[in-house]
This record gives sequence, C-alpha cells and structure tokens, in this order.
Amino acid sequence: MKHKYWIATAFCASLLPGISQARDTAHFLDFQTVVNEAIQAGRLDGSVKFYLNKTPAGAQIINANVTTSQKTNAFNKTDEAACSWVLQSALIKLQNAAKAAGANAVVDLASNYKNKEYRDDTKYECHAGAIMAGVALKAKYAKVK
Repeated sequence: MKHKYWIATAFCASLLPGISQARDTAHFLDFQTVVNEAIQAGRLDGSVKFYLNKTPAGAQIINANVTTSQKTNAFNKTDEAACSWVLQSALIKLQNAAKAAGANAVVDLASNYKNKEYRDDTKYECHAGAIMAGVALKAKYAKVK
C-alpha cells in the first residue's frame, strides 16, 4: 500500500513544473483600435482624451504620477480579445479618475508591465496567459485645450 502512495505522490509532483511555468506571452497591440472600440461600445464616453507617449503643447499637468494595473480572465478568449478587454478596463478606470481630478486628458501614457516601461506611439503592451491577461500603465492627468 505504501508503494502505491509514493507512486501517486511522485506522479502528482511531476505535474507541478508544468503548472508553475504558466504561459506569459507579451503582445504589442494597436492602442487606438481599443480606444475606438470602447467609445463605440459606450464604455468610454469620449470626454477624456488619451495621448499615447506624448503630451500636447500647452497641456496643464494636474497629476504627474498616475498608474494602473489591471487583470482580466483570459480563459476561453483569444489573447487579443483578453488584451482588448483588460486595456478597456484600465482606460475606464483612468477616465473616471481623470474626470474626478478635473482633467480632460490622460497624457504621456506608457505601458509599465512589471515596472518595465514600454513606450510606443501606436502600441501598448499586454501579457496574456492561459487564465489571466494583464496591462499596466503609467501616465499623467492633464487639462488640454
């Protein structure tokens, strides 16, 4: 009986490396496509503008230290769909906080996954696995004309 117990234990232990080495695929996807989807779906109201990797001339910075990190369920979704959904969640959070701060723009927006900054004029970084997808952003709230 003891022999069977050890065989079962060894078998279960052999499964652990596969579980602990979960997939974490980095994707670099079009930012504006997701913003447009969110506005069209009514998730963003359009009152706050998002400026990826830039600050418009004359912008009045209200808060220079804005961060958000969002995760979403990626189970049974394509990586791109999960990444779109999690970015929209992050943008909704940023929109609501910007409005509460008296801002009408989120400027100098950059990806900041695991505190590693990724800047691009058109793309954002998203990490997707079998179960979760995540986006981390840093930005500034501003008033723009």
